[in-house]
Amino acid sequence: QVQLVESGGGSVQAGGSLRLSCAASAYIRSQYLMGWFRQAPGKEREGVAVVGSDRTTAYADFVKGRFTISQDNAKKTLYLQMNSLTPEDTAMYYCAAVFWVIPVMTASQALTSPTIFPYWGQGTQVTVSS
Repeated sequence: QVQLVESGGGSVQAGGSLRLSCAASAYIRSQYLMGWFRQAPGKEREGVAVVGSDRTTAYADFVKGRFTISQDNAKKTLYLQMNSLTPEDTAMYYCAAVFWVIPVMTASQALTSPTIFPYWGQGTQVTVSS
């Protein structure tokens, strides 16, 4: 069992930045997909960014050029650097992980398939004011 704990959310003004962190309780296996998803009130959960064990990344179109996903496996931590935030980025942000995905999926495929992720954090709120 893997536990994921997000941190780093908060309230910022439009144009500001935040860095989210997701700490995993266990060693990150050699084959994995890890990502960030978000859910705003009244909306469905949507993929933000995913990184695979092959170091490939995938981003939702609405965050390309503004958000960057990265990882530090030694620290068992996933990050999401968010720049140029807009009020439309206001949501609860969740970290998710899946190990030994069979059949193998790409980061792009995982971005639109939240149901493949069995491990989720409790979420961290991001609020962007205009």
